[in-house]
Amino acid sequence: MGNLERRRRKKNWESIESVVFIGNHLPRRCGIATFTTDLAEAIEENAPGIGCWVMAVNDRAEGYKYPPRVRFEIDQNRHNEYDLAADFLNMNRVDVVCLQHEYGIFGGDSGSYILELLRGIRMPVVTTLHTVLKDPDSAKLKVMKHLVELSDRLVVMSRRAGDFLREIYKVPEEKVVFIPHGIPDVPFTDSSSYKERFGISGKKVILAFGLLSPGKGVEYMIDALPGIVEAHPETVFIVLGATHPNLKAYHGEDYRLSLHRRAKERGVADYVVFHDRFMNLSSLMEFIAAADIYVTPYINETQIV
Repeated sequence: MGNLERRRRKKNWESIESVVFIGNHLPRRCGIATFTTDLAEAIEENAPGIGCWVMAVNDRAEGYKYPPRVRFEIDQNRHNEYDLAADFLNMNRVDVVCLQHEYGIFGGDSGSYILELLRGIRMPVVTTLHTVLKDPDSAKLKVMKHLVELSDRLVVMSRRAGDFLREIYKVPEEKVVFIPHGIPDVPFTDSSSYKERFGISGKKVILAFGLLSPGKGVEYMIDALPGIVEAHPETVFIVLGATHPNLKAYHGEDYRLSLHRRAKERGVADYVVFHDRFMNLSSLMEFIAAADIYVTPYINETQIV
C-alpha cells in the first residue's frame, strides 16, 4: 500500500493533535510568509490544544532568523531536502500537513520538488492554493494535477478559484473548501486623526500597499492620477511597501525609480507619496485607517485572491 492510500485510511479529522505548516515564514519578506505566519499564530491562539509548528522554505542558502515555531528549513533548490523533510514529518508522527502553495516558492520545474515531499509523507494534506491559473502551461498543469491527487482537501480563498478547480482541473466538489481571505478584526475609526499623524490632513487618500514589483501595476494608477487630481485636487496617492526582495536582488530600485519618473512626467509628483518600508501589522493598520480608497491595480489576472 502506498503512502497516499495509507494516510487516507488513517485519516480521522476529529482527533487532530498536531499540524505542520509548509510555506514561507517571517522574517522572509513575501506575502506567503505573512500568510503562513498569521495562520500559525491563529491556530496557536484559538486552538491551544493542537501542537503547531512550521517547515519554512528558504530562497537563500543562509536562511533567516526564524522564531522557535520554525523547526525545519528547506532550501527550495535542493531536491534532497524535500525527501529529508518528508522523513522528519513521518518521524514526528504529525497528524496533518497544511501546505501553502505558490508555484514560485518551491524548486524544480514550476515548483515540482514539493510533490516529492507530498509523496513521501504518511499523513493527510490540506493545501491552500494561492494561485489557480485559468490557462496553465503544460508544466504547471502537470504540477497542479499531481497536487490535487496528493491533497485531501484544497482550500481556495475566492469562489472563482473554486470554479477553476472544478471546471479546468476536474477536481471533485467534495475536495474543495472555500475559506475567504481573512482581515484583521479592528474597529472602525475616524480617519482624520491618522491623516494628521501622517501630515495629510484634509486630503482624500488613495492607498496601495504590498511588496513593490511591476506586477502590481502601480504605474497605471499613476497614469490615471492626472484626471483624478483635476477633479479632486485634494487627492494624495500613497504607495506603501518595500521593493520585492527578489526584484531588488536583480534590478535594484529600477522599478521604484521608474515610478518616480513617471509621476514627474505626468505632472503629479506632488500628489504621490512613496513609503519604502516593509510594514508590520500595527503600522499597516494605521495607513489603512487613514485611507479613503484602497486600490489593487494588478495587471495579472492570476492574482485570484
